[in-house]
Amino acid sequence: MTRLLSYVNPLDPSFVVAVLTIAFNPLFWNVVARLEQRTRRLSKALGSPYVACYTLGGIILFLNLVRSHFFTLAMLSQPKMESLDNAVAYRVGLALLGVGTVFVLSSFSALGFTGTFLGDYFGILKEARVTAFPFSVLDNPMYWGSTANYLGWAVMHASPTGLLLTAVVALVYVVAVLYEEPFTAEIYRLKAAKAKRS
Repeated sequence: MTRLLSYVNPLDPSFVVAVLTIAFNPLFWNVVARLEQRTRRLSKALGSPYVACYTLGGIILFLNLVRSHFFTLAMLSQPKMESLDNAVAYRVGLALLGVGTVFVLSSFSALGFTGTFLGDYFGILKEARVTAFPFSVLDNPMYWGSTANYLGWAVMHASPTGLLLTAVVALVYVVAVLYEEPFTAEIYRLKAAKAKRS
């Protein structure tokens, strides 16, 4: 780890901005979604929970592009690790990117747009919690697929900075899951209980 950190300048402005965008994204979408769930302000302002959810989803997609841009800038602004700068490591990174993309796209396919972008906070629920692939293989496959994408991208670029930023991504997602998971479990428990009473 010490050797890895010797390649990274944590005070480099691009590194600092990358860390801030990584931390900001889930904080933003969780705060906005919880505010919506409690007040319905977005739905009221935009005239529909679907329009509000699609609007938030569009903002989240844009913020993810910004995060990926700054992640890449931070990687490219700092030195490569010679031991990772080879064809085998590149192929491993490419494989990680492929696996991550499968998890992200299959999660999106299973959840749909509103399921992916916090529709449950807008009152837009599935019939039941999704358990089909990739959820049958892994909890929170969208988050771990995204993490695998960043890890693959970092390995492909032989970037110790990218590896460290990927660890930040994973840590932020762990915190997000701890915050989101109880809410999701509870709303589907309440929906099932309500359906039994009907």
